[in-house]
Amino acid sequence: METPITFSCPATLNKLLVCTDGSPESQGAIAAAFNLGQACGSKIHLIQVVQSVFEYESWPGMIADRDQKALSYLEAWKVEATKLNLDLATNMVFADTPYEGIIEEAKKIEPELIIMGRHGGSRLYRLAMGNVTARVISHSSFNVLVVPKDAPLDFKKILVATDGSPYSYAAWSEAKHLTQRLGSELIVFCVVDHELETERAEKICAELKAEADREGIGLEPLILHGFPPEVIVQAARGKQAGLIVMGALGFRGVKSFFMGSVTERVIAQAPCCVLVVRRLLK
Repeated sequence: METPITFSCPATLNKLLVCTDGSPESQGAIAAAFNLGQACGSKIHLIQVVQSVFEYESWPGMIADRDQKALSYLEAWKVEATKLNLDLATNMVFADTPYEGIIEEAKKIEPELIIMGRHGGSRLYRLAMGNVTARVISHSSFNVLVVPKDAPLDFKKILVATDGSPYSYAAWSEAKHLTQRLGSELIVFCVVDHELETERAEKICAELKAEADREGIGLEPLILHGFPPEVIVQAARGKQAGLIVMGALGFRGVKSFFMGSVTERVIAQAPCCVLVVRRLLK
């Protein structure tokens, strides 16, 4: 697998945890991890969670076949990593649910970043994602990078959505850090879905613009009107974003939204990678 590096190391990323289910859709996450590993010299931990299924217990042959396929898949990626001189460790993790297996491995490894793929943008996908990616984001204390299928990891243009809450301010701080380190173009979205909130959104954008000016960061602030997930995704398409940065929670200052109805929906529909910030990188 060719993984051309198009960026410098964006942060201190000593350890990366990449989650795969063996599907083509998860290969984008692996490609992103390989790129980051090459740029940052990271140790990459690639895991595949094998879910315990009660019906399989009476069919040992099916279990053996399933496990062998998972092992062969992981071994194939070890071969690719060796070609690229990457430090890759693989592990087949057994758990009752995928998200529990991922969270437990993250606790052991303590990566700077968890990288996961995405399987689509339908309502059915969002419900499934609620059981895996969204739960990892909600229950883990680590940042999560979600990579849509065939979406390259690109830091040239970074978009951050904010409402002035502590969660979205953490995303803003991370986006600033990436911009300063990589020389990216930075755009901030202040989302309004009610006319009475426009004044507050203008104030938030003005404060962030002043902060960026003090730090010598070029910033394009945008006030977007409409349903937050939809206008964020539309703006990301229009601006040809390479990365959206969001908080795990937030959108309480402008409007009371929770992870499932904003960040989760953006992740499900975004045309580019989405970084969900739980802690600031260095």
